[in-house]
Amino acid sequence: MTISLFEFLDQLASNLPLLITVILTLGVILVNGWTDAPNAIATCVSTRCLRPEKAILLAAVFNFFGVLFMTIVNATVAETIYNMVDFGGNTKDALVALCAALFAIVLWATAAWAFGIPTSESHALIAGVSGSAIALQGGLGGINGGEWIKVIIGLIFSTVAGFAAGYFVTKIVEVICKGMDRRKTNEFFSGAQIAGAASMAFMHGAQDGQKFMGVFLLGVFLANGQGNVTNFTIPVWLMILCSVVMALGTSIGGYKIIKSVGMGMVKLEKYQGFAADIAASFVLLISSVRGIPVSTTHTKTTAIMGVGASKRLSSVNWGTVKEMVLAWVLTFPGCGIIGYLMALLFMRLF
Repeated sequence: MTISLFEFLDQLASNLPLLITVILTLGVILVNGWTDAPNAIATCVSTRCLRPEKAILLAAVFNFFGVLFMTIVNATVAETIYNMVDFGGNTKDALVALCAALFAIVLWATAAWAFGIPTSESHALIAGVSGSAIALQGGLGGINGGEWIKVIIGLIFSTVAGFAAGYFVTKIVEVICKGMDRRKTNEFFSGAQIAGAASMAFMHGAQDGQKFMGVFLLGVFLANGQGNVTNFTIPVWLMILCSVVMALGTSIGGYKIIKSVGMGMVKLEKYQGFAADIAASFVLLISSVRGIPVSTTHTKTTAIMGVGASKRLSSVNWGTVKEMVLAWVLTFPGCGIIGYLMALLFMRLF
């Protein structure tokens, strides 16, 4: 099942619940661009390969290509998110619960951004939607355990694989470039890191774009009283809309996250920034192909940790890492509880 742009606009003009849902969903996508997309370009900005303005434009363009290409080739990440929770039953209550989850995600992400902490919007989305589904169904029956297992696998895989890939890619680059003229290698990696940032932005669109489009379509179907849609096709107009809103978010608030990820955690050289981007992109590609929803923030930051650890463990600013890990650990219970409470409140009010 799908919906054309003209059908969507026609419904938007006459369906107030749909309008509210779309505004909230776009708000979440905006916050994702605000807090998550800057991770893709953090390293190339911190090593001065690109100015922030150009890097943001790069992220916007390749986010779109990532959303478009990967969704056409393999939309399993969107399907996993869509099927992860049960919003069946009364579609009015389900829509109210979904809106509550989206509101909770915006609250959580804005608070994290205010402190410059790169919390994962993927984890916030999963937690918030799960919490509201539990409130809607009155228990854990609102959770599809089979799909949720993929989330746990993704959390473990992105941590271990991100760190390991960052470590080993750095070592391989160092072995290849050993004995070469440092000025020439720096010149090469200045260009190579731009390519690495483009690949990270592409994979961010491939992963996070799919997650939010899945939720967007869930809201559209619920607003139309369709609570049992199991198969759907993501329309091109939605891919474009998602990419544009993400790009807008990145341009508004990206620098705080760039500073935390690219500058605060590890002081990177150009070849190290390239290694972190390539390592994280590889892990995200494997996850996307396998339909495993992972956090781009989580993957990129663990890759940077691996890069820093390849030199020595003291190269990593563990104080900044501690703040990030604490944010990750708190996101699931924190955003989940907020989503649960907001859903109960919204269903009473509306």
